[in-house]
Amino acid sequence: MRALLTSPRCALFFLMTFAGAVHGELPQIALKSYFPEQTFKLPVWMDEAPDESGRFFILEQDGRILILKRGSEGKGATEFLNIVERKPHVDMEEGLLGLAFHPGFSSNRLFYVYYNQQKPRRSVVSEFKVSAADADRADAQSERILMEVPQTFGNHKGGQVSFGPDGYLYITLGDGGAGNDPFNNGQNMADLHGKILRIDVNTQSTVSQGKKQQTLEYGIPKDNPFVKEAYGVRGEIWACGLRNVWRFSWDRETGVMWAGDVGQDKWEEVDIIVKGGNYGWCVREGFHHFKPGPEGARYIEPVIEYGHNPGLLKESPFPDHGIGSSVTGGYVYRGKSYPALRGVYVYADYTLGTFFGLRYQGGKVTEYGKLLEQPKNIASFAEDREGELYALAFDGKVYAIVVPAAKSQ
Repeated sequence: MRALLTSPRCALFFLMTFAGAVHGELPQIALKSYFPEQTFKLPVWMDEAPDESGRFFILEQDGRILILKRGSEGKGATEFLNIVERKPHVDMEEGLLGLAFHPGFSSNRLFYVYYNQQKPRRSVVSEFKVSAADADRADAQSERILMEVPQTFGNHKGGQVSFGPDGYLYITLGDGGAGNDPFNNGQNMADLHGKILRIDVNTQSTVSQGKKQQTLEYGIPKDNPFVKEAYGVRGEIWACGLRNVWRFSWDRETGVMWAGDVGQDKWEEVDIIVKGGNYGWCVREGFHHFKPGPEGARYIEPVIEYGHNPGLLKESPFPDHGIGSSVTGGYVYRGKSYPALRGVYVYADYTLGTFFGLRYQGGKVTEYGKLLEQPKNIASFAEDREGELYALAFDGKVYAIVVPAAKSQ
């Protein structure tokens, strides 16, 4: 069943107040190579193990996960997992795209990955276990496939898996690709594309499929916003109306969930993700009309947007933002090294390499501006155990984000 969303619980509206936003009063940042002795092939994600070992796990899009330790300068990399032979990276936006450690990783050694496969084309979310004999090796035979989502096209895969503060696994799936969301997946609540999902990896749920019952390899939390909806609405859905959230994060101090949603031809946007939220795609792109939708439907507006060319900026509530064409969602900085950066949400444009920042208080953007202009393609951000931030670039390097004029505390 394919249905446009009319549920009032997902047709939320968020009123942004823009008056008082200040452009440009933010610290300037710089990039410092963190593993100068190591060059990665298309690094798309980095995470620090939650076990006090000081190990960073870096994903390469073609299908490898490498381990490097703090202070190693990039020497002595260890291959943790290799699925290159499965060829997850066929089209540009496919690959090994996400990694998440179980909240109980120190004792159960479980971790989760998102990758793509062909024949049939699909997205896969799987659970693996670390080898009992070697803590720096994954047990490739331990794979338990939790979810396989059919894909029609090779782009708009989303690709992040991360555990939230509540212990559940959040998964982002793009609208499925091509352009202009041809199947209106973003607003189709019987389809997982164009959504952020929330599942329980520790349980299993049984769901109805017509007259049959199917036991899933994961549980659907009972407090998910759509578990009691009829008409085939998927209970896994946490938020909808998203085109292609490539990266999202939680503010470790407030618990607020942030996401960068990659736009179509005109607008990139940053959103605060809330339970049951509908962010408008493909009826809306940023703050702007895109396709006809249900009469009277209301959508959550972005926190901020930016256009693909200077001529569009005059149509935006943020005319001084600066341009780009593919947003890379980042993190709210909560580290201790750079007090001037604390509380700033740091994000970037993949295409141009520009870093942006904003402060958000009292339901509005109070400051926004460019933090750095540089030419590298920024594929992803990372946050370590202390809240310091990093950027992964397609020149093959991982960079620490620093504030040159600041003195560390």
